[in-house]
Amino acid sequence: MNTSTVGSRTYPQVSSLPMSDALISARALTKKFGDFVAVDGIDFEVRQGEAFGFLGPNGAGKTSTMRMIGAVSPITEGDLTVLGLDPMTQGPQLRSRLGVVPQENNLDEELTVFDNLMMYGRYFDLSRAAIRERIAELLAFVQLEDKRDAKISALSGGMKRRVIIARGLINEPDMFILDEPTTGLDPQARHVLWDRLYRLKQQGVTLIITTHYMDEAEQLCDRLVVMDKGKIVAEGSPLSLIAQHTPRDVVELRFPVGVLETVGDHVAGLSDRTEILADRALVYTDDADKTIAVISESTLEPETVLARRSTLEDVFLRLTGRTLVD
Repeated sequence: MNTSTVGSRTYPQVSSLPMSDALISARALTKKFGDFVAVDGIDFEVRQGEAFGFLGPNGAGKTSTMRMIGAVSPITEGDLTVLGLDPMTQGPQLRSRLGVVPQENNLDEELTVFDNLMMYGRYFDLSRAAIRERIAELLAFVQLEDKRDAKISALSGGMKRRVIIARGLINEPDMFILDEPTTGLDPQARHVLWDRLYRLKQQGVTLIITTHYMDEAEQLCDRLVVMDKGKIVAEGSPLSLIAQHTPRDVVELRFPVGVLETVGDHVAGLSDRTEILADRALVYTDDADKTIAVISESTLEPETVLARRSTLEDVFLRLTGRTLVD
C-alpha cells in the first residue's frame, strides 16, 4: 500500500483504498427537534481517504448531520457508525479520534498561537514535549512558523483559520471535519486554505466538509451530497452531478433595465431550460455557439452575452431552487 506522511503521521493513499472501505455509514439517519424533522431518514457512506461534502441551503440539515457524526448531538432514529464506533454509546472514544474546524473562530484572542495550540493539545492528554513537536510540524504545514508567538488578536482572518486547521490536527485525527472552513475570507485567504486542505486530501486524510461555496466543493470534494429540507436530493462527484443535472453550457444574457420583463417569453423559447433572474437571463444549452448564433439572428438585443460551462452552482440551484446563502 502506498503511503504519505503529514508530520509524524502516515496515511494510506486514496488510490490504494478499496471502494467499500467506509469510515462512516448512515442508514435512515434521522434527527428531530420536537415535531420538526431536521434530518429525514438519509443514507450515505464516506470512504477512507476521500473528501466528502455536504451541500445545501441554510436549514437543509447539514449541521445537524455533522453534529451527529461528531458525537455532540444524539441520533433520533436510524443507524450511524463512525470509525467503527457508535456515536451514541462511544462518544468520548470517537471524539478523541476526530479533528474539528468549527464555522466560528473560537480561539482565545488574548493568548498566542503557541499557547492556543498547547492548551488544545492538553485536552487529549498529550505530553508537553509531544505537543511542542506537533506544533512545530503543524505551523510549518499551515505556513505560520513566524506567527508562533503572536497573539491571536493580531492575526488576519485567514491566519486565524489556518491556526484553527492546525489546532484540529493536533491530535493526529483519523477524520477531519470542517464546517464552512472559508466563510468570510477574501479570495487570497480562501486559496491558501484550499491549498492546505488539498494537500491533506492528497496525503490520504479523510475530510468531511460543509460549505456554501460551490467552487470550494468542486475544488476539494471527491464526492458530495446535496441536501434540501432534511433529505438528500443528489449524490455523486462534482463532475457527475453537473453532467447529470444540467446541460453542458450556459449563455447569460443581460438587458437594459426594464427590457427583460418584455422579452422573457422570447428568451424562454431559446432552450428547454431557461431562468429569468432579476438582473439577467440564463439559457442552458448543449451548444453555446449555436445558441448565440440564434440570438444574434433574432430580434433580441442583449447588452452583453456571456457563454460559460455549467457549474455545480447551476446544479445546486436546480435541485434546491434557492441561492446559496439565505
